[in-house]
Amino acid sequence: MAEPPYSDRPTTAMLKADIDSGATGDKVAAYDPGLSQLGTDDEAAGNPPSHERIALARKTEAATARVRKAAQPQGLNNWIVPGFCTAIGGIAAVLSLSIWIF
Repeated sequence: MAEPPYSDRPTTAMLKADIDSGATGDKVAAYDPGLSQLGTDDEAAGNPPSHERIALARKTEAATARVRKAAQPQGLNNWIVPGFCTAIGGIAAVLSLSIWIF
């Protein structure tokens, strides 16, 4: 999912696209389906968010490059899952061998 471009009149869909693209550092870049789009509750209550409020939210929610890199699932810690599986398999093998020998 691509990060939306800058706009003078941003919409709540652009804010959601910022979140889905990983620009806020909250999650990895993937589409996140929702029951209702951002701002729907505000509009139903008669208080739709202004373009200024949405622009402020987009500005304050933007993550730095360091935060974006840390939010990526691949990186320096990509050895953790294989290492964990190897350790569990090794423990199971030792226990099985111990039970079989004794």
